[in-house]
Amino acid sequence: MRCKTVLVAIFMMITLASYAQSVEVTNIRKSLNNISDSSRYVDALNRLAMLLYEKNIDSTFVYTAKARQIANRLDYVKGKADAINNLGVVFDIKGNVQLALRYYDEAFRNYTQLHDSVNVVESLMNIAMVYKEIGKDQRAIQEFNEALSLGRKLRQDSIMSLTIYNYLLEYPAKFNRDSMGYYIARAKSIAAKYHDQRTLIAIDQLVADDMISHGSREKGLALLDSTINAAIRHNLYYVSMDMMIDMGDQLATSDPVKAAGYYQRGLTVAGENGYLIYSQIMARKLFDLYTLHHDSLQAATYSRQLVALNDEQAKLNNASSIDYLDYVYKDQQIRSLSVRSKYQTVLLILAAVVCLLAITIIVVIKRTLARTRLLNRQVQEQYVQMKGTLDALEQSQADNSRMMKIVAHDLRNPIGAITSLAALMLDNDSYPEEDRMMLEMIRTSGNNSLELVSDLLQVHTRTEELKMEMVDLDQMLHYCVDLLENKASSKGQQLKLDSLPVTIAASREKLWRVVSNLIANAIKFSPTGATIHISLESVPEKVIIAVKDNGIGIPEEMGNKIFDMFTDSKRPGTAGEQPFGLGLAISKQIVEAHGGKIWYESHPGNGTTFYVELPKGA
Repeated sequence: MRCKTVLVAIFMMITLASYAQSVEVTNIRKSLNNISDSSRYVDALNRLAMLLYEKNIDSTFVYTAKARQIANRLDYVKGKADAINNLGVVFDIKGNVQLALRYYDEAFRNYTQLHDSVNVVESLMNIAMVYKEIGKDQRAIQEFNEALSLGRKLRQDSIMSLTIYNYLLEYPAKFNRDSMGYYIARAKSIAAKYHDQRTLIAIDQLVADDMISHGSREKGLALLDSTINAAIRHNLYYVSMDMMIDMGDQLATSDPVKAAGYYQRGLTVAGENGYLIYSQIMARKLFDLYTLHHDSLQAATYSRQLVALNDEQAKLNNASSIDYLDYVYKDQQIRSLSVRSKYQTVLLILAAVVCLLAITIIVVIKRTLARTRLLNRQVQEQYVQMKGTLDALEQSQADNSRMMKIVAHDLRNPIGAITSLAALMLDNDSYPEEDRMMLEMIRTSGNNSLELVSDLLQVHTRTEELKMEMVDLDQMLHYCVDLLENKASSKGQQLKLDSLPVTIAASREKLWRVVSNLIANAIKFSPTGATIHISLESVPEKVIIAVKDNGIGIPEEMGNKIFDMFTDSKRPGTAGEQPFGLGLAISKQIVEAHGGKIWYESHPGNGTTFYVELPKGA
């Protein structure tokens, strides 16, 4: 509740009952004309302002503004800090939390400069309560924690009972049952040490709420009722307001008749003491309660009363002779003029220094300019030379790549013929075993050579060379698995595919080569009887193909080299298969040409998983 948030944060400053406060107000007013010490006069005005906030916030503002004016003239820092804190209270109650936060923060900085730790803690608490009010719970908790941390170092720790109380009241969920009990006991101990009856009574409300929340509802309600009665007996009517609201809210569902009784009692107390805001809150509670239970007659009664209270509030606001925002505007103007005056002095000094620096810089620039022109000409000449060299290198690379592809292409036919001829001869069982072994070696060497030639033809894949089309990855993966099924079966291995329908723009032939290469490597480096898992996953804006084996893995020292062209990080397969060191390098080029990436995860001896990530919009 806003009124509780604003006002409970400052009730520590008023530990006397209402009657005693009235007496103190009267005595201070009588003594003002007899105070000759200006600093004491400022302190009296600030105290008087604070005592009047419950009844007449306009009077609080008037006395605060006067105290601040005199304190500024005297440069009385403590008086200025107290007045600024009072302004925070004024605007907090008026509902302008941004201005309240500004003044609370300024008071905090002033109290910090004064090393007034008690008021620093109170300012932190006030700031936390405002942050709570505007819904910035993380900042509020941060300020509360800082207040508690600083409060542990205080010798005069009377403010800590209130700080703990407010923290527990606003954020009970942040504390477990044991922590809640510890802090309640600590707050009670501090309040008892300073005979702070008001805080002791308020803490009992926390105890009651804790009991209600943890299975002792009847005992908690009884304690809350006795706490309300104790507050009223001690004339702590303002404190009792939120207790009666709490009690009514606790009973609103289970016993609406009793709940209405507490709201009506609160409405009566608020009316007798001139707490107009609480009168509005109580009338609203009664209206909502009777509306919920379809009692139109009673709801209409409190509806009319609520309208009357709102009209009364409007009249009071309109009748106020104080323009609060005008005061803030003028305050801002004074601040701006003061800051501007300081800046102007600094700027004059800086202007003189800048003039001297400017003259020096101009001389240096003129000298440097001539050197720069000469250097620019030299750089331009070097650029032209480097560009010519780069163009020559690019042409040479293009010629080398074209020559390599021509040679590789021309080698395919004779090597293919040799391999086919060896295969045909092996179909004839009439050859001796020694000849068959030689023919088998010729066929194996031919097949390996054809694989090497195919790899060479794939080198230097670039984006502009890709023939893009819509590729069904699910269909392509099934095709790759079907083609390599026999190769896996020859080693007693199984290929398991977990796929789903996904279509992307890609080069079908190039992408098929990447996947086939990864599966073939998995077969090559997995033991007999192993299972190789191929999966396709679709995530937002990309797809991920994974090939997982449980083979020999990749040693850490080879990890940075396996994607290099013609890498020396080559090992034979588990059945002695011949490696060429080109497949992964070519795969990397193809994937990157598609705008994707390829990587792996491996544990030597426990297998390797290769991942290919491709954009869906490639």
